[in-house]
Amino acid sequence: MPTINQYVMRNLVATTAFVTMVLICATWLTQSLRFVELIVNRGMSLEAFGQLTLLLMPSFLTVIGPIALFAAVLFTYNRLTMDSEMIVLRSVGLGPGALARPALILALAAVAAGYALSLYFLPWSYRQFKDLEVSFRSDYSAILLQEGVFTVVTEGVTVYVRSREPDGELRGLLVHDNRVVDRPVTLMAEKGALIADASGLRVIMGNGNRQQFDYGGGRLSLLNFDRYTVDLGRFNKEILNRWREPRERYVHELLFPDDSAGDRFYYDKLQAEGHNRLVMPLYSFAFTLIALAAMLSGKFNRRGQTRRVLGAILAVIVLQGMSMGIQNVAARLPNLIPLMYAGVLTPMLAAFFVLFREPRRRRLPIPVAQA
Repeated sequence: MPTINQYVMRNLVATTAFVTMVLICATWLTQSLRFVELIVNRGMSLEAFGQLTLLLMPSFLTVIGPIALFAAVLFTYNRLTMDSEMIVLRSVGLGPGALARPALILALAAVAAGYALSLYFLPWSYRQFKDLEVSFRSDYSAILLQEGVFTVVTEGVTVYVRSREPDGELRGLLVHDNRVVDRPVTLMAEKGALIADASGLRVIMGNGNRQQFDYGGGRLSLLNFDRYTVDLGRFNKEILNRWREPRERYVHELLFPDDSAGDRFYYDKLQAEGHNRLVMPLYSFAFTLIALAAMLSGKFNRRGQTRRVLGAILAVIVLQGMSMGIQNVAARLPNLIPLMYAGVLTPMLAAFFVLFREPRRRRLPIPVAQA
């Protein structure tokens, strides 16, 4: 029945794509609120904002994909039943295996896509995302270029810029350095520029003065200068020496971490994340089997299949919650890591058994001939 399989497959693919897009938009909207602070306080451009949010897509899809596929299978097969199309398909001799074939094929494709995301695209994109996020949060040049704002760059250092020229030149600079508490320094200049390189961040000031007050001696020192450089520190050091989070690492880096102090301390957490990467794509197949078992097993009920639909949804919610709970517990108790595999394989086998078991036939009573 290739035509029937194509018909069901088209419905499944269209519904899955629609549900995935809706869930991605909803998730993107909630997650994008995290970057409002970077836009308002750090001067991040809309292009950089779009780049950051796009890099989060693989992490969204690893969670959204199985749920979207489950919703699509549940909706498609329930609609086929409500429109009496399922009765026609069963009447021509199609059993649960034939009816489930399009959904199982799509589930296998989803599992393959899930492993591609989990093993490569997720760690690659999240690593790029964290590097960009740390770079924006550590890029004090964006802060200093905000006009008319007093900004605490680091503890004891406050910077003010009156205006910024199109060529990048700063006008009306004020830097107050209170890192030496009993000898604060205030610098004012007509113009200046911001220089960021491997050695750190510096402000070059021109045509200004430097005022330093010595509380111990009660003296104020004044120095006029044509050119003066203020070193604001090594703010990019965090990026170079940052410890990679578990989600930024590939599977081999999780299962076989380095001998560094951070990796030794978080060894159990890295192991749990590594095994979770191998388990998560299988939920697409497990959720699909649960939906198929609910829709295709048992007898047709003219009153509707509300109980089956709600039962399948409840089963997926419980299974998703259990998977998250097992992962969190396994990060502290590595001996429970096998439960991560059992948590997805057990419901998968149970749904497979319910879907393909032979229905029990009712035995009709044998009439007894009366003498």
